Amino acid sequence: MTTYKMLDGNAACVEAMTMARVGVVSAYPITPQSPIAEGLSAKVANGSLNAQYIRVESEHSAMSVAAGAQLTGVRACTATSSIGLILMHEVLGLVSGCRLPIVMPVVNRALAAPWSLWCDHQDTMAVRESGWLQLYCENVQDVYDLLLAAYRIAEDARVQTPAMVCLDGFFLSHSMQKLSIPDQALVDIFLGPYIPKNLVLDTSDPIAINNLIPSDEFTEVRYQQKLGFDRAEQVIDEVFAEFEKVFGRRHSAVEGWRLEDADIVLVTLGSMSGTVKYVVNNLRARGKKVGALQIVSFRPFPAEKIASLLQGARRVAVIDRTASLGARTGPLYGEVAQVLGEKADIRGYIAGLGGRDINPETIERIFADMDAPAREDLAGPIWIDLKDSPDKIRQVLRNV
Repeated sequence: MTTYKMLDGNAACVEAMTMARVGVVSAYPITPQSPIAEGLSAKVANGSLNAQYIRVESEHSAMSVAAGAQLTGVRACTATSSIGLILMHEVLGLVSGCRLPIVMPVVNRALAAPWSLWCDHQDTMAVRESGWLQLYCENVQDVYDLLLAAYRIAEDARVQTPAMVCLDGFFLSHSMQKLSIPDQALVDIFLGPYIPKNLVLDTSDPIAINNLIPSDEFTEVRYQQKLGFDRAEQVIDEVFAEFEKVFGRRHSAVEGWRLEDADIVLVTLGSMSGTVKYVVNNLRARGKKVGALQIVSFRPFPAEKIASLLQGARRVAVIDRTASLGARTGPLYGEVAQVLGEKADIRGYIAGLGGRDINPETIERIFADMDAPAREDLAGPIWIDLKDSPDKIRQVLRNV
């Protein structure tokens, strides 16, 4: 039987992790993730989650505790956002290097300075090479679904790699939407109990974990992690196929929208994807041959699927919700451009920083710009929603 609930993205995280029967919660609050820590605490307190709840003094400690707990043979969980994720950075590498399949929701929020509580993707993009899978959600149902799927993907013996499930701060974390929640029995069948398949602490068979390794072995250990990512692409497809069979909802690593004859395609990550689909439908009604491509799995990056879905497009646009300072491209643009090759007509756009809404008007401007002749003077991405005279905000560049 299916139950329908009105939940926001944070509550959907709590629901999914509770139904995954996590055994240890290491919690440290940070806006806009704090309701996840609060919700898990309430579940432990009222007995609906049989877990040990550990209040820690920082995000660094939160991930350290989760790693230690996972090594004892239980599903451990934590959650974070923004500068909290950056404070975890050292321990993220420990977790991925030890092949601990921890699943962590990350509520995307801009990094300081200036200080911001609002969404962009700079936080998760800053740690994209830390050895974690990264899945990005379009809506609150995705938050719940992708968390459950991430446990199966991360814990698969062929993968054994931790996973971040990324949800846009406030746009999803505090957005109330109708969710389909399955019976606990179905979730138990889909996930099963956590069974360690790699490192585990055992007093009868003591081992050294995260020990100093000589240079004649380090490369090979990294290569083992690379193989886990390679295999993850196939496992993601398998898990999503089984998810649809069990729960009736379809997911994929990359999702096309009205691509059948699309001349111009816009590539997106996260909650903006729903707005882009809305705009595509409106432009289609006005006779424009446009489409959208939503990347769900950023790590591993589904290169072959993307190349196949975009092969018919004349021009491709990519929105990065990341400033990517000092680089000539945003991270998503760089990945897509590498897939399509030098001859592709592809343009990059930066939008939605610090919580600025990527609204239909902004998206229509991108499609209009893509329909115009190519410009040879562009040295990097177009900041499509930049206000006029941006130097007047703080006068940093005055008299330069």
